[in-house]
Amino acid sequence: MQIANAQVSLRITGRHVAITESLRNFIEDKLRHLHLDYPRIIEAHAILDVEKYRQSCELVLHCANHITIDAEEETTDMYAAIDGAVSKVAQQMRKYKTRLMRSHRARNRDEVRHFDEQVITVPVDFQERPEAEPTVVHTERYPVKPMYVEEAVLQMEMSQKQFVVFLNAQTQKINILHRRNDQSYGLMEPAF
Repeated sequence: MQIANAQVSLRITGRHVAITESLRNFIEDKLRHLHLDYPRIIEAHAILDVEKYRQSCELVLHCANHITIDAEEETTDMYAAIDGAVSKVAQQMRKYKTRLMRSHRARNRDEVRHFDEQVITVPVDFQERPEAEPTVVHTERYPVKPMYVEEAVLQMEMSQKQFVVFLNAQTQKINILHRRNDQSYGLMEPAF
């Protein structure tokens, strides 16, 4: 388990506020103590903003596995705003870790399952029939026209057919464009 996020690249941007060394150290210390092992923080960006009667801190963490976590807190004190933003970020990190642990929970492979025993008896009048060979019931001639994939997609959108057979104008090979269950399209190309 990762105890601390070592060597986190930290950028601090101040809007209408000077970034003092104590503010920088406070933010670095807070981020260092985010000791969750997932997601691993790659880069942190703190945006501090001061307006009349309002001080805010926005934290944006770029983490491993393309996860971006951001949180913002507004108070009348900058240090309290930083504390609030860090606690919100920690809560989001716990949420990601919990979601990961739930989906990748180890299952007991050593568990023994017992099934009820069933005896199947064959009736006396049972006669075994030989399996019939599959037969072609219907033959359909389908015109193969040269067209681009985009044209085939347009033709599929205009018709109710489940597939289109066409000669791909780019590759000069027979292709089949078919409608999938999620209403998207699949393209089958021959591999020689």
